Amino acid sequence: MSEGVERQIIGVVGSIGPELQDELEVMDGVSEVLRISKPYKLSAREFHPEDTVVSIGEAGVKIGGGEFCVFAGPCAIEDEEQLVSTAKAVQAAGAKVLRGGAFKPRTSPYSFRGMGEDGLKLMATARAETGMPVITEVMSERDVELVERYSDVIQVGARNMQNFALLDQVGKTRKPVMVKRGFSATYEDWLLAAEYVMAGGNEDVILCERGVRTFETFTRNTMDINAMPVIKRLSHLPIVADPSHATGKWYLVSPVACASVAAGADGLIIEVHPNPDTAMSDGAQSLTFENFAALMQQSEAIRAVVTPHATSS
Repeated sequence: MSEGVERQIIGVVGSIGPELQDELEVMDGVSEVLRISKPYKLSAREFHPEDTVVSIGEAGVKIGGGEFCVFAGPCAIEDEEQLVSTAKAVQAAGAKVLRGGAFKPRTSPYSFRGMGEDGLKLMATARAETGMPVITEVMSERDVELVERYSDVIQVGARNMQNFALLDQVGKTRKPVMVKRGFSATYEDWLLAAEYVMAGGNEDVILCERGVRTFETFTRNTMDINAMPVIKRLSHLPIVADPSHATGKWYLVSPVACASVAAGADGLIIEVHPNPDTAMSDGAQSLTFENFAALMQQSEAIRAVVTPHATSS
């Protein structure tokens, strides 16, 4: 306690629940209650000053701490030929992790919602043929064990960023977890979602900025380039940019990806399809093999300028 001329200041330390502030504010004699430390501890840089480096798959692909990683592949897995051909193309261009959706959260119940376990099996086939680790999204608590069995990285999508039961469940796994930012989530909301995973014992968390909803309707979302340097200041966790979902338009993916790299992103996650015009999901924002290869060259050139001593995993 600190006594001043006009007021007394009382400090509360230890484990403090979110309801304590409300309880203190209604007490007689209390003028205001201020939180002086961040509510997230495990994901905060002040408690972990060194960058976290996450290792992915048996190949040991690294991300964070100067290690740059590109995740690339189709929005939705459609068949073996589509997935394997894409895996080989993005690998040849420099991507290190194959992305693909087996379970797809769709606004309309009539849209293609993924192949489920059959899609996961195709991911395993593509990994066996290329040696690339794979990442896919989990949407339900009941599917966590299934997805963990097949995937090298478990992705929690924007719609599930505050599905706390799901976050608890993936926190019990021992596979790296990518937490995408919710549509309207603040940085604190987002880091608290990561905190759920880490509090469960899983410290291998990757953050993903995929744009937020604003009044602008021309693009699918509005990419928050600020997130890259802000998260670097607030947290030690690696951050990946998703310009595909941020923009919703293939011709905006490359410039926004390059801006994200210049702002300090530790990686990119890009949707790539052999024939975007026939894609069953998100064809409008998917890059062709040629456009993806061009983006990889552009991003490497930018990284050579802004982080000349950094490496690509």
